[in-house]
Amino acid sequence: MMLGGRKPLVGLDIGSSAVKAIELTRSGGGYAIAGFAQAPLGADALVDGAIANAGLVSRAVESVFESGRFKARRVAANVSGHGVIVKRVVLPDEVSRAGAPGFDAAPFLPFDVSEVNVDYAVIGPSGGGGPGLDAVLAAARKAQVRNCLDAVTTAGRVPAVLDVGALAMQNAFEVNHDPGPDVTVALLDIGAALTSINIARAGWPLFIRYVSVGGRCWTEILQQELRLEPDEAEGLKAGKQVGVYDVEMAAPLLDSVTDLLISEVQRTFAFFSETFPEEAIASIYLAGGGSRTPGVARKLQAAFGIEARGMDPLRSVQVGSAAAAGVRDSGPALAVALGLAMRGFDA
Repeated sequence: MMLGGRKPLVGLDIGSSAVKAIELTRSGGGYAIAGFAQAPLGADALVDGAIANAGLVSRAVESVFESGRFKARRVAANVSGHGVIVKRVVLPDEVSRAGAPGFDAAPFLPFDVSEVNVDYAVIGPSGGGGPGLDAVLAAARKAQVRNCLDAVTTAGRVPAVLDVGALAMQNAFEVNHDPGPDVTVALLDIGAALTSINIARAGWPLFIRYVSVGGRCWTEILQQELRLEPDEAEGLKAGKQVGVYDVEMAAPLLDSVTDLLISEVQRTFAFFSETFPEEAIASIYLAGGGSRTPGVARKLQAAFGIEARGMDPLRSVQVGSAAAAGVRDSGPALAVALGLAMRGFDA
């Protein structure tokens, strides 16, 4: 959803464990990071991707803008989770190529249409050869949209773009990786509480689903089974030695959660195959902080027999010395924030 013209933006990713903000500038044929800041969020700040504690989130947003010293006042933010729907649809030929829907969106949505904000983008004539236009339809609950915009305005900034987190990650993927126009890929953004699964081809999403498996699931099982403190469990998950435990000893516990994720991915791929039987997923790319969990890529690759690899959201992005440490440490967790900031340069 575009709320204003195209100018430099601060990409603001309000995630389940942290708020991350990035400002970009153009540099040659790519991008350079002009500013970066992040602030942690408590586990109860967001529920299923939606803001549940507006006060906590607003303070975190204000903190990143105070510490980041960003030049741009306009912001691209995101909504994610089970209150968000993105799907491929066929629309009537007479709809406009952009703007408010001139059609009844209700048949496409599991929500009451009066409870959601709806937007769409036309891809082109129906690929099935029949009448109508292929399009991507996006809808988000109005309360979720309002809470996100309020968090931006409370910090004294101007909301210019509201995107879906899975689409922002796809934007960052396309800038940094080139699988080819006829290659179908699955993009997994493994956040703290949720994982988004975006199956995409030729610059457009084909199928998006959010599942309730994330980085906290691995952390919590280590805490519970090994009686560790949260920071100890995080360290062990990151491959560090914690007391008598090392990552090899923790592997069976970590793998048990990875198996839950694989089950949800299998279910998603099955739904996708039923809807798009002619499509074949060629590879899996992983982003989000949870993508660094030991064994995730390996087990996904073994389960599906296709390459599973980490996405590098910084591959085409220059990182200045001032922001280098924080940016490099965060790495794949910055995919959504980077994709949002890139919206300011959309043609």
